[in-house]
Amino acid sequence: QVQVVESGGGLVQAGGSLRLSCSASRRTFSSSAMGWFRQAPGKERDFVAGINWTGGVTAYADSVKGRFTISRDNAENTVYLQMNSLKPEDTAVYYCAARVASGLGVAQNDYNYWGQGTQVTVSS
Repeated sequence: QVQVVESGGGLVQAGGSLRLSCSASRRTFSSSAMGWFRQAPGKERDFVAGINWTGGVTAYADSVKGRFTISRDNAENTVYLQMNSLKPEDTAVYYCAARVASGLGVAQNDYNYWGQGTQVTVSS
């Protein structure tokens, strides 16, 4: 059973920052592209950011470009999502996902394993 575990969510005021972390088993992480998605109440789960297995290629949703940064530390089997200049509309449950392929994906069905999600709430 592959485990993907997120951490780092919480409550922050608009304009503030949070960093989410996500870890996976070494065997999965070392050969996987990783992605972050989010789901707000009553809405579909949307792509936020993705990174290929080397960390050399990234992609972002237009709504977070310039504010969020995805990165990975393969030695620590961890991927991060640095979120700056947060807005109330960023409020959602954030999910980390692993894709058993080297290239990143932007669709939910590109990913094979999912974490349980971590809540991010941005107050105005």
